[in-house]
Amino acid sequence: MSLKENAVLIFFCNGQKVTDDKVDPTMTLLSYLRQKLRLTGSKLGCGEGGCGACTVMISSYDRLTKKITNISANACLTPICQVHMMAVTTVEGIGSIKDGLHPVQERIAKAHGSQCGFCTPGIVMSMYTLLRNNHQPTMTDIEDTFQGNLCRCTGYRPILEGYRTFTKENLNDGFNEINAQVNCCQMKDEQCCRLTNGKRQISTTLFQPSEFKAYDHTKEIIFPPELILMLEREEPNLVKFERNGVTWIRPVTLDQLFAVRSQFPNSKLVSGNTEVGVDIKLKKMRYPILVSVAHVTDLNKILACETGVRIGASVTLSRIEDFFKDEMGKLPDYQCKSFAAIIDMLHWFAGQQIRNVAGIGGNIITGSPISDLNPILMAAGCTLEFADTKGVHRSLPIAEHFFTGYRQNAMKPNETLVSIHIPYTKKTEHFKAFKQAHRRDDDIAIVNAAFRVDLHDGVVHDSSMAFGGMAPTTKMAKQTINKIVGRLWDQSLFDDVIASLANEMTLAPGAPGGMTEYRQSLVLSFFFKFYLSVNQKVNGLNAPLSYTSATLPFKRDEAKSTQMFQEVANDQSLIDPVGRPLVHLSAYQQATGEAVYVDDIIALKNELYMAVVFSQKAHAKIKCVDATSALSMRGVHAFIDHKDVPGSNLIGDIVQDEELFATDKVTCVGQYIGAIVADDQEIAQRAARMVRVEYQELEPIISIEDAIAKESYFKPIQRIEKGNMTNGFESSDQIIEGEMRVGEQEHFYLETQSCIAIPKQEEDFMEVFSATQDLQLAQITIANVLGVKYHKVNIRTKRLGGAFGGKETRSCNLSAALAVAAKRVGRPVRCMLDRDEDMTSTGTRHAFLGRYKVGFSNDGKIQALKICLYANSGNSTDMSVMVMERALDHLQNAYYLPNVDSCGYCCKTNIPSNTAFRGFGRPQAYLIIENVMTEISLSCGVRQKTVRELNFLQEGQSTYYNQKVDDVRLVKRCWDECLEKSDYEERQSKVADFNRSNRWRKRGLSIIPLLYGVGFTAMHMNKAGAFVIIYQDGSVLLSHGGVEMGQGLNTKMLQIASRTLKISSDQIFTDETSTNTVPNTSPTAGSISSDLNGMAVKIACEKLYNRLEPYRKQEPNKTWSDWIKAAYKDRVSLFATGFYKTPLRSEPFHYFTSGAAVSEVEIDCLTGDHVVLRTDIVMDVGDSINPAIDIGQIEGGFIQGYGLFTLEEHRWSPSGELLTKGPGFYKIPSFTDIPVEFNVSLLDGVPHTKVVCSSKAIGEPPLFLAGSVFFAIKEAILASRKDCGIEGSFRLDSPATAERIRMACSDTFTEKFPPAVNGTFTPFFIRS
Repeated sequence: MSLKENAVLIFFCNGQKVTDDKVDPTMTLLSYLRQKLRLTGSKLGCGEGGCGACTVMISSYDRLTKKITNISANACLTPICQVHMMAVTTVEGIGSIKDGLHPVQERIAKAHGSQCGFCTPGIVMSMYTLLRNNHQPTMTDIEDTFQGNLCRCTGYRPILEGYRTFTKENLNDGFNEINAQVNCCQMKDEQCCRLTNGKRQISTTLFQPSEFKAYDHTKEIIFPPELILMLEREEPNLVKFERNGVTWIRPVTLDQLFAVRSQFPNSKLVSGNTEVGVDIKLKKMRYPILVSVAHVTDLNKILACETGVRIGASVTLSRIEDFFKDEMGKLPDYQCKSFAAIIDMLHWFAGQQIRNVAGIGGNIITGSPISDLNPILMAAGCTLEFADTKGVHRSLPIAEHFFTGYRQNAMKPNETLVSIHIPYTKKTEHFKAFKQAHRRDDDIAIVNAAFRVDLHDGVVHDSSMAFGGMAPTTKMAKQTINKIVGRLWDQSLFDDVIASLANEMTLAPGAPGGMTEYRQSLVLSFFFKFYLSVNQKVNGLNAPLSYTSATLPFKRDEAKSTQMFQEVANDQSLIDPVGRPLVHLSAYQQATGEAVYVDDIIALKNELYMAVVFSQKAHAKIKCVDATSALSMRGVHAFIDHKDVPGSNLIGDIVQDEELFATDKVTCVGQYIGAIVADDQEIAQRAARMVRVEYQELEPIISIEDAIAKESYFKPIQRIEKGNMTNGFESSDQIIEGEMRVGEQEHFYLETQSCIAIPKQEEDFMEVFSATQDLQLAQITIANVLGVKYHKVNIRTKRLGGAFGGKETRSCNLSAALAVAAKRVGRPVRCMLDRDEDMTSTGTRHAFLGRYKVGFSNDGKIQALKICLYANSGNSTDMSVMVMERALDHLQNAYYLPNVDSCGYCCKTNIPSNTAFRGFGRPQAYLIIENVMTEISLSCGVRQKTVRELNFLQEGQSTYYNQKVDDVRLVKRCWDECLEKSDYEERQSKVADFNRSNRWRKRGLSIIPLLYGVGFTAMHMNKAGAFVIIYQDGSVLLSHGGVEMGQGLNTKMLQIASRTLKISSDQIFTDETSTNTVPNTSPTAGSISSDLNGMAVKIACEKLYNRLEPYRKQEPNKTWSDWIKAAYKDRVSLFATGFYKTPLRSEPFHYFTSGAAVSEVEIDCLTGDHVVLRTDIVMDVGDSINPAIDIGQIEGGFIQGYGLFTLEEHRWSPSGELLTKGPGFYKIPSFTDIPVEFNVSLLDGVPHTKVVCSSKAIGEPPLFLAGSVFFAIKEAILASRKDCGIEGSFRLDSPATAERIRMACSDTFTEKFPPAVNGTFTPFFIRS
């Protein structure tokens, strides 16, 4: 084909042929699926291949081998032109509600593995692709296939458990059924552990695998025969697609590639688009000529030769992994040491979706200083082969001056990387590679390294040491290498290498990337591991036996779990669903991609798109805003700012102190300055970047410490006092002072903020589809901004793709701006924030700093506590005052504090306003008080368990804010059951034995309690409404004021309605939530939505049930439908409202719920890495309305808390720019971060009469139980420090990241890098 001709794009999607002669090369496959084909099952979660929500299966046919290849891929990064002559399968293509679910879809739904559901289609497609390639996978295969998928709701356990039924080991019997047998005591009669007081059985089965549809891999969708015929009929040839100023060219031979490169020397080469796609999306790069090298035959060859393996530059990482595994089965082990290192490293390299498409050449040429492969390739002595546009080839060793600077190399402008030669290792060579990242799966390295040493009779003949993350390029330790050649491999060499590396691999205190002391320590730790591993093979260990722990590779055992809950009574009606583990109402639609979220709504006629113009400065005066260039673009309709707001430009929930659009000053990066309204998203966002804003910068306040120094606070300063502080401290045997920081946490809901505003032609009415938790606040905000009455605004919400508090107040900024835009242009306007935009502008959980002074007796009983809490509130009040109130209210957790002086400061800073987040200030306060307990324990030399028990609240005692805790005994019951179920005492002994036997790995075990106050403290918010309609056929439409966001609220409401009306749940339907159906709603927040809305539903249903009483009595043998028809003919009202308000009270909370958790961890003292070996949770939920949902909330909350306390960390530039935007830099827990053994028990026999169906709140309380992991880590660190002769307390802030763990495990390596003095350098990043 000539470069003058445009090709017609041809591909098959779900078996249907798609042709497009005007394809836009800038479109991704995801955009094409959603916008052109209206297949919205695949979701946009991040746009950078980091969350997996967009996963699809791409299939290709090789006409030479006649083989079909199926891979999972990120549709958000896959260019649409890349799938030319391929077959794409989306979640809609494998099953549907109408035609029947695929077993993959059915099992994730029935196993309760879908909550908000936004991630579900991507997870389904990852699993589906695995089964297409391996119909009997192992659990390791399943965990590996999910490395590129994230879920924020479920805690992952139910997903893995549901899909375990596909494994060979569990093909005939379900995992739950096996667990039920393994974890039951097997005793008979009333002594069985599964009986409650000998009456109601305790179940361990949330789903029945026997009910699953059988999986038959022979009945899968076939590759399109028409496409095979087309591929067989035509020789592969060059194709070109051109539109909108961008040309996509796909050569298939090297000669074609050279010709294209000659004609377009500035063209950008693309293989998997995993780097270029991110550049285009996030860095807003624009490449007019894109040349795909993915189909160039010579670049896709991988061959074994006499000296090693030659890999074509376009060979994907997955193919390399498979090839090396195959070769290692044929070759002697000694030849494959570098291959083994590559295989090991590839396991941690991105996710499978990325590895399936990313070519090795792109990874090399990109030249990232933290590339996982480049250190290995350099240490292995690999050679790169290049060819210029004239076909002249040359070779260059990668280790010899190939990388010339940051992302720069020695390849000439007219050259292309053709292949990489990896030599075999020798018998005398030893080779190892290492990597440390924030998270193990799918994360970029902090530091990585590769070591090779060739030993002849114990003498170093040759060596290589390459490091990533220590310089602008991957760096060889040449000075150190030169010093050891010819020397004996012994302790003297080791000492000299450590000293040499410490000098050669230095970092200035403010070096890019930060964490300089940690990174330098890792260099030494990695070499120490390598040195010991070589010693083990050459000389035996030649070190203390306990040192073997330094050389152990990371190994995670197969996950296992139990879930224990009280079964319903034997005499409960079969149609009464309360207490049963019903599947989430939307689970099947979510699994098939049919569940509709805001951005899935079909575009309306004349709909436009809005892109926000965000502030790029943290604190500045606005000198000028010029949208002239943007408005001149074709397709741009308007620029809006504060001058277009017809009503009030001030917004906010409690205090209206935030501008919708900045007027003369900006107070954070990410603040709205204005917005562009255009024909589509691409035009709108491009035009928004063209709006010129001139600033006069002012000094920003970023951190809590900055705010304290400048006394920058929101009012009021809060204080709670109790008792006599002077007497308390005077009566104390010991007094200690300290402080602790708890970092912020990104909500990371998979569905970003999204909204559609639709102006109606009559009466200034505005209809808004909003992803919001608080419809009333959205209604009020939009009405005030538009200057209309509330009844002129209707908010509609069907479901949210996660929220966690982040869509309560912060969704109002976007919806209000859209309403102004829609009002201005008189047309519907839509916007869904990109992930980086969302993270930059919407705020997080508040970072906290606690400073305390505590007095206590020698046995550890607290006598007095003086404490100040500081929260980083950001640039507006938002909900910070209430967050601080809840923090102060929960400062004592489950303990009795006789004398307290507590105060809370909401710090006013120049970061986006922080807001509500699951737990609402409580987790931060809990962690600080538990840290106080730990410090008391260390000071007294008393066990932490004992100190905690000694300070428990007792019957008759009140909280320090004078609320009596009903059923405080349940705290101790949860505690005792957790100790028993976890075998705490026995395992504590085993942990001690392990720590005595292992110097460089340590374990820790910790138990913590939970006492959580439930209810809005603003009394007027403790209410809810419901509206129930019965139609003539007996079907029921249920509406209530809550929002379904994954927590199973609609499911529970249906169960309550079903019980109250005494009808089958399949006769009841719940649609959307809207302000014109149930008005004046409280936000769906605070874990109380089931309590409030459930009671309102019950009241409405009771009214209807009572109206039908005469007909039931008159004709008791008739059916529900008959009674409804009779009532209808008698003109009985078949609709009713329900309204519920909690009883008036003077105390802050309606009631309390309790829990306890035990966690055991193992840390690597040399790197800071850790694994959670086991967690046991006992939680009081009253009588569970739905055990599956409640256990799912416990597990999901725990894993979110685990992220808060160990993993998730925001980092800011000193000027106030968020550096951790998107999943590439901000890491939430992934599938293999969950506890290896994860056991959850619901406390039995504790009905709670204050709440509907005797249940209790569940959404927020369990999150803090992940604090047990934090304190287990601290215990493990204490053991490590003890081995170094360091006794006593130490400061460990949250999150307990790998950096903090490693640097707290102080040893001779870390001591070489003392921290720089603050104020003597400008840090690369700061923590807020």
